[in-house]
Formats: sequence, structure tokens, C-alpha cells
Amino acid sequence: MIHALAVAAIGVYAGAMLTERGVLVPWWRSLPPAEFLGWYPANYARLNRFFGTLTVVALVAALADAAVAGGGPVLGAAAAMVTCVAMLPVYFAAANARFAAGTIAAAEVPAALTRWARWHDLRTALSLVALVEALLR
Repeated sequence: MIHALAVAAIGVYAGAMLTERGVLVPWWRSLPPAEFLGWYPANYARLNRFFGTLTVVALVAALADAAVAGGGPVLGAAAAMVTCVAMLPVYFAAANARFAAGTIAAAEVPAALTRWARWHDLRTALSLVALVEALLR
């Protein structure tokens, strides 16, 4: 039961990461910087609630699955999820806070979004690794 919940939670998380990369990021990058800097603060709390909840549920499920299984690919899934979460204080917290506070110059937004997308690509790849590892059990 825990394993099925972990696979489902990691799958939803990975799907959200893919959707963010395939839908939100291209849309953000298409906006004029001033418009993005108006939209992001207005939606920051909603983004945090949505992605934060998915992240916590996937992490807890992956860790619980690894604890119960005691080894094997589910440990890889848990490690990938821990790495995804660790990226928050390493990069995303400060970058997202700058966008939300509007403390980034409009001229810097395109380069900042390119950097953000690269970090997000890594997080998305790790989420897919977590999903594959969980499925391999």
C-alpha cells in the first residue's frame, strides 16, 4: 500500500514538474518582463501552496516507502526526491523570492528565467528518475 502511494505521489509530482516546464516556464518567458513581475507576486502564494504540497507529499511517501522496503530502487527514488527538495534552499527559494518581491530589474528577468529553467530542468529530470526508481521495485 505504501509503495503504491509513493509511486502515485512521485508520479503526480513528476507530472507537475513536466507541466511547469512545458507550460508555465515558456509562458513566463514569453511575457514582457514588467508583466511577468506583475503576475508572479500576485500568484506566488498559490504556486507555493500547490507545488509545496505536492513536493512534501512525494517526499514523505518516498521516504516512507524506502523505510518500509529497506533497500533496492526505492532508496534511489527517495534520494532523488531528497535532492529535489534540497534544491529549494540551494537555489529556488532566493530566486522565487526575488521574483515575488520584484527586487530584480526588468532587464535581468530574461536571463534569470533562463537560469531558473535550467535548474528546473535538473529538478524535473530528478523527479523522473525518482519515478522510474519507484516503479522498478
